[in-house]
This record gives sequence, C-alpha cells and structure tokens, in this order.
Amino acid sequence: MSDQPNTASQPTASALSHDDIRQFVPSDHCLDGKIILVTGAGDGIGRIAALTYARYGATVLLLGRTMSKLEAVYDEIESAGGKQPAMLPMNLEGASYAEMQQLERLIDKEVGQLDGILHNAGILGTLTPLEMYDVDTFDKVMKVNFHATFMLTQALLPLLKSAKNGSVVFTSSTVGTHPRAFWGAYALSKQAVEGMSDIFTQETQNTTNLRFNCINPGATRTNMRAHAYPGENPMSLKTPEEIMPGYVCLMSDASIGTRGQVVALQPKD
Repeated sequence: MSDQPNTASQPTASALSHDDIRQFVPSDHCLDGKIILVTGAGDGIGRIAALTYARYGATVLLLGRTMSKLEAVYDEIESAGGKQPAMLPMNLEGASYAEMQQLERLIDKEVGQLDGILHNAGILGTLTPLEMYDVDTFDKVMKVNFHATFMLTQALLPLLKSAKNGSVVFTSSTVGTHPRAFWGAYALSKQAVEGMSDIFTQETQNTTNLRFNCINPGATRTNMRAHAYPGENPMSLKTPEEIMPGYVCLMSDASIGTRGQVVALQPKD
C-alpha cells in the first residue's frame, strides 16, 4: 500500500529491556497527538489505562459493552482536562467481523487516524479441570479473549498501518506464558494471544512501523483477580495505577524498537 510507512529509510530504534518498560517515567505530553483505542475501558485496568493515556495527551476511544460505565470514564477524562474522548459501545462476545469493519470506517471518517490499541477486555470463565469444562463457557471465553481480539485487530489494521508508529498491546497472563492446571479456557486463550502477537510481529516487522507486544499485568487489584482468588487480601496487591508506566511506555514512541515481547510487569508474580 502506498500510504504505508517506508521503514527502509528510517533508522532502526533499539528495543527496550523489560526493566526499562516497567520503570518507565513518562513525560507530561508523551502521548500528545495519538489516538488510542482501549477495549474493556469501562472498569478495572482498562478504565485506569484510558484515564492515564488521556492524562499524557492522547485522545482515547473507549470501547466496552456497558454504556453507563463508558459515560463515567468519559466524564472523568473531561473533568480532568483531557482531550475529548469517544465512546464505542460494543459487546465483543457477540460482535461480528462486519461490525468491526464498520467501526474501522467510522474511526477513519470521524477521527482520521489510529495510533494504538490496548486489548484489555477479557473474561475469566471457570476454574475447573478441562475434562469437566462447560463447552459453552469455553467458547465464550475464547470468543472474547482471543477470537474478537484477532478480528478487531485485523479490521483496524489499515488504520494502524497508516500511523507513523502504530502500537498494538495485547493482554496476556502468567497462566498464558506458563499454563497452569484448572485455568482452562482462560490460560489457553492467553497462550493463543501470545502466539498471535508473535505471528503478527513476524509478518509486519520488515514492511511496516507497526509493533505488537503483550503485557502480563501480574497480580493486580481488580474484580477478575478477586473472583480467581477469593481468599486473597486485595490490599496486598498492586493497584492498576501502580503498573501504568509499562502501559504508557508501550504506547509511547519510547518503545518504537520493541516488538514481539511479552512483558511481565510484576515478574515475581
């Protein structure tokens, strides 16, 4: 495509170490001019990421299934003086590929660019042996965590390829990198996401400036974590705010040389 960046004429940036990403200190305007879509933006890590990206100058596209939650995040961003966000209600469990292509056309028409996606939306499913796993629940987890993530990425690729330095950040997990008994569909969906990031990296690294990476947020104080570990003291966990440096780093131009990585933000977890 003629509108794709010509990487051959640009110097190759060096990859950051995972420690550099975890310890990143953002400058006040490090995301100025960027348009970033966040899935699962209504609560948890997605909400905090959206607020944080806006704080550092990005225009944030809030994608989620519950309009009232998106409206609350929208209001928070505006109250804090951030650039006006946009709300994109979509239920990833039932969304079709045609709807995602329509979303791409809408973003192109109304905004004209897309510099990054944070794929944060996900569901836990059931913690049970695979031999007992309900197949309908398995299908739902794979649809939200993997299939919809793939379809949305593919549908938005034309816009992402046109960005000067586009960034796609997938959400993985410790049980995605190291599968664990009883985690079933969730672990398998995260393994698939890591593989997808790797393949996208291999297929685009020599022809575009687009980069793909995964974040493993580790043990973080969220509702999903509370459901997975009901006996755990949530006050012993880091808050989403505390792990945001890594999320900002991978969306900023500081990380333009970092591709195909799975970054554990709490490596001891």
